[in-house]
Amino acid sequence: MDTQIFWDVIASYNQQTWGLQIIWLALLLWTITLSYLQIVPWAAKLSLGLVNLFIGIAFFAWHGTEPIQKLFALPLYLLCGGLFLYESRHSRADPLERPRPLQAALLLLCLLYPLFSALSGHAFPAAVTHIMPCPIISLSIAVYSGYRRKNRVLLALLTVWGLTGIKAVFFDAYEDLVLLLCGLYGALSLARTAKGSGKPL
Repeated sequence: MDTQIFWDVIASYNQQTWGLQIIWLALLLWTITLSYLQIVPWAAKLSLGLVNLFIGIAFFAWHGTEPIQKLFALPLYLLCGGLFLYESRHSRADPLERPRPLQAALLLLCLLYPLFSALSGHAFPAAVTHIMPCPIISLSIAVYSGYRRKNRVLLALLTVWGLTGIKAVFFDAYEDLVLLLCGLYGALSLARTAKGSGKPL
């Protein structure tokens, strides 16, 4: 994909959805807090499922212009969203453990994603916000890895997109190095899950 097309899609999406993005961000912060406090353990998975579906439809189906967005990214986000919703019902009582130091660092990086975009020289609307594909997958990995029970397919799909953060150096999107770090963390979490250890790193 051409770099200019990459940023044009982002700008178009931001211009048309900035109001909805504020609502989604507030919902995410609220539900993730509820889950970390053990008030509603499944709330984070529910909101992450809904937001991944929103990204799939609003960003890739509606604003996407390239085949890779329609044929790879769109189904991946729809699958992730659907699996998060399934997990929110199937594993309702599964607790979200308090973040360990490495997880906490990744969560902080996720919160700072738009700042990194600004420091990289990008200005709204052609800038990365919280409710966009890469920040949402980064957050999904950082949060979901804290659950004791993990759906390996879901974690693998999240990790696949996380590892695409390598594109940061090709699309002048250095903020996506956060995505790459989360992808590497997801790969380690997936390996530990495969070995029978569901505890976060």
